[in-house]
Amino acid sequence: MGSHRRPAPSGFDRGACVTRLAVGVLSAAAAAAVGAVPAQAAPHDDTRAEVDRLFAAAEKATEAYNEADERSDRLRGQVSRAQDRIAQQQDRINTMREALGSLAGAQYRSGGLDPSLALLFSDDPDDYLDKASVLDRITAHQAGQLRQLQEAMRELTQEREQAAGKLGELERSRKAVAAHKRSVEKKLAAARNLLNSLPDAERAAYDRASRSGRGDMPDLGSDTPASGRAAAAAAAARSALGRPYVWGANGPGGFDCSGLMQWSYGQAGVALPRTSQAQRAAGRQVPLSQARPGDLVTYRNDASHVAMYMGNGQVIHAPYPGAPVRYDPVGMMPVSGVTRV
Repeated sequence: MGSHRRPAPSGFDRGACVTRLAVGVLSAAAAAAVGAVPAQAAPHDDTRAEVDRLFAAAEKATEAYNEADERSDRLRGQVSRAQDRIAQQQDRINTMREALGSLAGAQYRSGGLDPSLALLFSDDPDDYLDKASVLDRITAHQAGQLRQLQEAMRELTQEREQAAGKLGELERSRKAVAAHKRSVEKKLAAARNLLNSLPDAERAAYDRASRSGRGDMPDLGSDTPASGRAAAAAAAARSALGRPYVWGANGPGGFDCSGLMQWSYGQAGVALPRTSQAQRAAGRQVPLSQARPGDLVTYRNDASHVAMYMGNGQVIHAPYPGAPVRYDPVGMMPVSGVTRV
């Protein structure tokens, strides 16, 4: 397959996040582009590098959002299960109280209600259980059962409160990530405006237009997938060519990078995790030189972008906002790993 060298210039990524200084440079450059300064005077190399940084920051924000959202979903499930257990325990307590209440009824019919048995009808189970030992008609076994149930109910209530608190924390975190994502979207809009101000030749050099649905589709060679599920996932990914990049989406109408991989393997009956970082660890690592169609290719040291290898040095992926699902060379940016699912 060769060394898969990165073509120059790709204009997609240099692996750096946005900094305050970089944003200032972009703002100044955008202001210059809007004014009467000739387009030829713009620092084109700096512009392309800045847009690369913005795209990388946007993708990292999206993956962070996906991770927080997935954690929130897991926690919601934990809270729901805890509530179910609490309800079951409460039903057992109620059943036991009803059985004990029948003792009070029997005593009343035989000659009056012992005042101590009025505790059976207390609305405060803690108060009742604290004083249950004084009830002559309650066996030690029954009292022990109630105490066990009370302790279980206390533990489950505490678990529910802790889970609900954690859920609130994660929900706040998710909203913070979403706010950061909106901020990055604004930066991307500024970057697009700046790119649109460049001469056509410069713009064409940066904008790697999608080849999907056109006559110059890449030659994928004769490589075969490593498994039937990989073949099915690759076929699903091909069916998504041309669909838009959408923040946090996992299909079928739009995708972010990890969403496309999750959806494609989902069509093959394989449940991949949601984020590109987790997908990197979702199978066996293989050398890039041994990549086969259907393998996942992660990029950058933090694995914040993922694509699917399709053969002959080509991958399919959801690149960035404004660019549809398409083919690109596997060496479009530094590869951090290849995963065979």
